[in-house]
Amino acid sequence: MINIPEFIPPETPLPRNRVARKPAGTREPPHDLEGTLLELGPGLITAGAIVGSGELIATTATGAEAGFYFMWLIIVGCLIKVFVQVEMGRFAICTGQTSLEGMSQVPGPRIGKANWVLWFWLATIIVTTAQLGGIVGGVGQALAIGAPLTKVGKEYNVIAGAETEVKANAHRFSGTGGVKPGTTDAEFKKVKDERDLFLINLKLWLDNKDRLPELKAASKDHFIWAGIIAVVSSFLLVRGRYSFIQNFVLVLVGSFTLITVMNVILLQTTEGYALTSEDWFAGLSFQFPPKTENVYPLATALATFGIIGVAAGEMVFYPYWCQEKGYARFVGPNDGSGDWVRRANGWMRVLRWDAFSAMIVYTISTVAFYILGAAILHRAELVPQGTEMIRTLAVMYVPIFGPLAKTIFLFGAFAVLYSTFFVTNASKARMCTDALRLFNLREDTEASRIRWLKIFCAAFPLMCFAIYCWIPFPKALVLAGGVMQSILLPVMAFTAIWFRYKKCDPRIMPGTAWDVMLWISGIGMFIAGIWVAVTTLFPALKAMG
Repeated sequence: MINIPEFIPPETPLPRNRVARKPAGTREPPHDLEGTLLELGPGLITAGAIVGSGELIATTATGAEAGFYFMWLIIVGCLIKVFVQVEMGRFAICTGQTSLEGMSQVPGPRIGKANWVLWFWLATIIVTTAQLGGIVGGVGQALAIGAPLTKVGKEYNVIAGAETEVKANAHRFSGTGGVKPGTTDAEFKKVKDERDLFLINLKLWLDNKDRLPELKAASKDHFIWAGIIAVVSSFLLVRGRYSFIQNFVLVLVGSFTLITVMNVILLQTTEGYALTSEDWFAGLSFQFPPKTENVYPLATALATFGIIGVAAGEMVFYPYWCQEKGYARFVGPNDGSGDWVRRANGWMRVLRWDAFSAMIVYTISTVAFYILGAAILHRAELVPQGTEMIRTLAVMYVPIFGPLAKTIFLFGAFAVLYSTFFVTNASKARMCTDALRLFNLREDTEASRIRWLKIFCAAFPLMCFAIYCWIPFPKALVLAGGVMQSILLPVMAFTAIWFRYKKCDPRIMPGTAWDVMLWISGIGMFIAGIWVAVTTLFPALKAMG
């Protein structure tokens, strides 16, 4: 049986004959829905990091490889982790300490000034910086397709775009060419126009396909754009503050999420792409997809599990945004008084609203991206990868938006990928600044914190760009980060449960039902993390999936 000692309050309660003064900076929590909604924000910023690499790249790649079979895993991956996220936030409100401060107190071996958890986190930071290299590369690809900068880039765009269109629509125009008995004149004309365009693209591709490798090697537009984005991001991050980041992310994420959900809904009216009852059954019946040569959908899905929803890294940086928003400051130091308990419970209610509202947004978005990958890319046998990743992903919008698909998708790809790049770099800058303090590598002063925060804000985007120039394969970089974040999941599950039982003031402890969900969340994260760790060390085990 686990021996859990009694919680010792951080400060002795005031004697009854003394009146506690309200600490400076505290604020009473809102008591109505409108007031609560106005205080939301950290979850939205976190969603800006979530609705990006995990959804647009990793989730659609899983759908493209596995079809509908892993829809259940995608849903579970989004829902299961929020309880650990909230527990990390509870620690910040209870103690006023940062995530890394709390993680540094987790029992276990220490190396130098830091314990094993901080060293594990540091390894994850290094690998996920490479992941952000893949994301800035994805943004560069999107802009290179939409606005090529060189003559070679423009020529390559035309031929590569024709190739993608042919592969995406070949199954539609085989046999009868997409015309079925009972087709009206208007429908026939639409199909004929689409088939004529298909044949034009087919001829263009066949006439020039031998030149594609040479043009691809010569085209550097995606590198140029990625470099521009990195430099602009450094400038914005150095000058940006909380409110700017929150509002900027709201515009980027909200717009494309609405477009993607609308795309999925309208897909049901499109012949050849609408989801059937069999598709829904396969996706929600906890089945595994059939094995195919050199494709391991289970391994891809579990790596994706590390990114989708609240990934391990986002669990760490979510409390930093809660503190920057003011939740911990509004609660004030734990003076043992009833007023502190009231404020703490009130702001915990706001934090739960914040986390669960964000969960609804990114769950809907993630499922939508997965459906598009399974319904369109899987049926067309297209898997997004390499420097053609963004061009392949754009195919998901062709059935609904037709000629406008590329423009709409490129805007959306820029929005969601850049929001991830922007928010994650901003978050890493804050965490690494804090880590320097915990590793005793900087002074524990506000001036030192601000100076190092600006240094990291400027440096991280440029580091990510350098990594993409070295390894220009966005999907591989993003999934590598997903693997590392999956391996970190058991550590975060253990940390959150340790916070719950060893660091949480009993007066703001959750109920039994919450504890049950927290343990289920922790066990699920532990299983996913161990599986990914084992299959990474022993790749042959992937064949089990």
